[in-house]
Amino acid sequence: MKETQTLFDTIRGNLGTFLALVLLVVGAIAITVVVEKIASKREKERTGRSEEMFSIRRVAIIGVFSAIAFVLMFLEFPLPFAPSFYKFDFSDIPALIGGFAAGPMVGVMIEFIKVALNIIIQGTTSGFVGEIANFVVGAAFILPATIIYRFKKTRKVALISCLVGTLTIAIVGSTLNAFFLLPAYAIMFGSGIDAFIQMGAAINPAISNVFTFCLFAVAPFNLVKGVADSAITFLVYKQLSPILKADQMAVPKKVANNEA
Repeated sequence: MKETQTLFDTIRGNLGTFLALVLLVVGAIAITVVVEKIASKREKERTGRSEEMFSIRRVAIIGVFSAIAFVLMFLEFPLPFAPSFYKFDFSDIPALIGGFAAGPMVGVMIEFIKVALNIIIQGTTSGFVGEIANFVVGAAFILPATIIYRFKKTRKVALISCLVGTLTIAIVGSTLNAFFLLPAYAIMFGSGIDAFIQMGAAINPAISNVFTFCLFAVAPFNLVKGVADSAITFLVYKQLSPILKADQMAVPKKVANNEA
């Protein structure tokens, strides 16, 4: 009860930031719903069948993979070329796998539930700023990758979609840090942005301002994250795919054989 009250107090004290997080979640889900309707319509025209947006299979994938993603958030560690407050984890992998198997809506829902569980159980020490960053950066990776793959499921397209997602996460992550995260944390901790720049410069002397901080620390961090998540997904998805699609309606054999 005390933890719940503390969470409500935090929401009241950071209402603007919390509402921004809610709007971002709603916007991302809205995009996936539109994409899913278009993809389902094309699928029905091609095969005569389409899966319900919230089928039992999809709901099951969301539940299981959200829990896995939440646990993976705790297995975090810093990377040597970025300040230690940037923590690397593999919690986007379940969302990518789920999105590949069941569509972008499922991938984004996994990202959302992962963040929501973290807020409910762990609370927030950043006034929801960190949670916004986690969701936006995760969605920036998952959305383009799973949307591209949703319309053409081949190994080649899966590779292209992951490359696009990796580039997107690097661009969005750097932009988010430059214009939102670093200024927000500077205000929150009363340290000024220069304190973060100095932390980056201690690791890489080429870092001297916000631009070089994002160029030499944030962008490489997210590129490594995108590449690592993509590589692991490629290694395990083929083995998991038959299980994840076990309850999906039958599709023409030719189509099924072409899927990654």
